[in-house]
Amino acid sequence: MSHMVYGTRKSRLQRSTLAVPASNPEMVEKACKSEADVVFLDLEDAVAPNDKEQARKNAIQLLNDLDWAGHNKVTSVRINGLDTHYMYRDVVDVVEQAGDKLDIVLIPKVGTPSDVYMVEAMLNQIEMAKGFSRKIGIEALIETPLGMANVEAIAAMPSRLEAMHFGVADYAAFHKARTVNIGGLNPNYPGDQWHAALSRMTTACRAYGIRPIDGPFGDFSDPDGFRDACKRGAALGIEGKWAIHPSQIALANEEYSPTEAEVTRAERILEALKEAAAQGKGAASLDGKMIDAASEKMAKNVLAVQDELKKRAA
Repeated sequence: MSHMVYGTRKSRLQRSTLAVPASNPEMVEKACKSEADVVFLDLEDAVAPNDKEQARKNAIQLLNDLDWAGHNKVTSVRINGLDTHYMYRDVVDVVEQAGDKLDIVLIPKVGTPSDVYMVEAMLNQIEMAKGFSRKIGIEALIETPLGMANVEAIAAMPSRLEAMHFGVADYAAFHKARTVNIGGLNPNYPGDQWHAALSRMTTACRAYGIRPIDGPFGDFSDPDGFRDACKRGAALGIEGKWAIHPSQIALANEEYSPTEAEVTRAERILEALKEAAAQGKGAASLDGKMIDAASEKMAKNVLAVQDELKKRAA
């Protein structure tokens, strides 16, 4: 193990992240009452230019008026890009007027560490001016070739960055990739064309204590395809996935939650290793398979998620 170890910056239960346009208050109200772990009010791609200012006003009012805490919701706002004139007012207005109800600012199309630094500097100043005692987290959308080329540097920079999301739609567009469905697999590609990008982002996240989150799956009439995407992400170590339609929330929650069998096995692994340690052994055998310190870490990962789910249910 390296002497340089980066601890987890912020743990959150984020199996499902529901995207909802702030230009539609009725949808936001439904999102607040949904089973999603995180809800982000979108001020960017889902909002037409002529609706940007009203969407921002809606976001402020809805953050303040709805019972987000009572519905166990982590609240987020996706601001407009740093290359637009909407972005600075998104940060200033939303944080000044509803910052005490906001958990996360989601930055789209992050390309370099300085993009995160700019938003963090604004948050620092607003929080000091308003006297907020709780810091708002930052999440970065990696959805451009520049962002992926710099993903390790973005993750490594000391900041309040706590998660990265893979924005597959813009990523495909910037690459001029031929796709059949946002986030889906192209049958002409021998495997998963998003694997390399997701794996690289996940590795950067895990190296520096950041949560990796997968982005949208566009065909909400294909639950099996969505499930498969969740399974592939979970196999890589990703913690959750976007839901762009309410029907995808339960699927994401299920696929990114440990099964009863996984929890039972994790508990048995810890017990078996405890017994082995009492006998002076560093490894053990369980169901005909060797288990060791790495098995213990994986088992604790499973039980940590289960503990969060128990707290949520309490």
